[in-house]
Amino acid sequence: MGKLFGTDGIRGVVNAGLDADLAFKVGLAAAQVLSRDKAAGEKPLFTIGKDTRISSDLLEGALIAGLCSAGADVLHLGVIPTPAVAWITVDNGADAGIVISASHNPFEHNGIKIFNGQGFKLSDALEEQIEEIVLSGAQVPRKTGGGIGKVTYAAEKEREDYLDHLASTVESDLSGLRILVDCANGAASATAASLFDRFPKLHTDVINADPDGTNINAGCGSTHLEALCTMVKAGGYDLGIAFDGDADRCLACDELGREIDGDQIMAVCGLDLMRRGELPGNMVVATVMSNLGLHVFAREHGMELCCTDVGDRNVLEKMEACGYVLGGEQSGHMIFRRYATTGDGELTALQLLQLLHRSGGTASQLTGACARYPQVLVNVPVADQAAKEAVMASDALWAAVRAEEAALAGGGRVLVRPSGTEALVRVMVEAREPLQAKVCAEKLADVIKRL
Repeated sequence: MGKLFGTDGIRGVVNAGLDADLAFKVGLAAAQVLSRDKAAGEKPLFTIGKDTRISSDLLEGALIAGLCSAGADVLHLGVIPTPAVAWITVDNGADAGIVISASHNPFEHNGIKIFNGQGFKLSDALEEQIEEIVLSGAQVPRKTGGGIGKVTYAAEKEREDYLDHLASTVESDLSGLRILVDCANGAASATAASLFDRFPKLHTDVINADPDGTNINAGCGSTHLEALCTMVKAGGYDLGIAFDGDADRCLACDELGREIDGDQIMAVCGLDLMRRGELPGNMVVATVMSNLGLHVFAREHGMELCCTDVGDRNVLEKMEACGYVLGGEQSGHMIFRRYATTGDGELTALQLLQLLHRSGGTASQLTGACARYPQVLVNVPVADQAAKEAVMASDALWAAVRAEEAALAGGGRVLVRPSGTEALVRVMVEAREPLQAKVCAEKLADVIKRL
């Protein structure tokens, strides 16, 4: 992990670490690094989109100024989901795409994520090149006259093309289903209603689609499912769907108001693909955070499960290396590789809806076969990156972990890892009984707090 780029781009509280000056420099550096293969006089093209945070306009303006100053043209997409930027970048033959978003984080935070021309997150090597230019203060040549980049505003057309693509992945008309969609007052507010309206026989109600710049993820969306679950059960809906701030995640709830997590979505989608002969190696790629229930489901149904380190980047790398087509995270990042190069919440929702419609049953019947074993996650705040590294290097911590694993006696597991985007160390414990998992996690959290 670099000094600027973390596991998911650059993140920070705006004007307290991430500001317009930094965004301008990143724009300059990105234009230089990602245009090195262009012919002399040929301008690189960048797409740029954002979520609904109040600070997104500020960072967008600075990034565009940096890009254009370095001679890059910009295709301005406005408020749009992160995966849409990746898809539009490829569809338009652009050299790169930039997203301004901090995903599921509170509105004070924001971030800068860059995709290459193939719609994948930038490699570590390219991020390091951009970072080196920014942090070293190296002067990027600035264009004059006709060499300055220009901005094209084409958000509506590009957005509709992207939604047409998503709709084309579904063969069913989804008739007879009633769904409630939570847009988290984020980027899905600009796309979800239009997407689901493409299925006129699907009854769709949308909530939390009125962003004001500060209410993104505030008590809603995929990180706060409680209200959605209650409304789905009370309203007699067949399924509730929840996106995060930039709509690259999707979680759901069934007709009984019970959460459907990413592991369960992977389980049923993977099984369907396997039965259709469309799951290479019968393999689903998950992460070490995936619940024991997914492991049991895979074993019982003859599916293979490969677990990577946490992060959709790691999942995708394994998928690309081995030719797998389905992977994701418990948190709702789901990659359907035949249709997308990155996690896409709206695409995930459509795939789940199609499967639900095809099953002819209820969402609880569809997903209930993949049990969710009791799991407790405790986030322990630490001072900074150095503190995270010190915690993870502590012999006392790992001795405590070994002791707790022994106490679980094979009936659970412990995972301690540093957050890739926040000043946190995460403790995850699974056990046969909820209280056992809770006590174990709290013991380890106390150890970390004392370090």
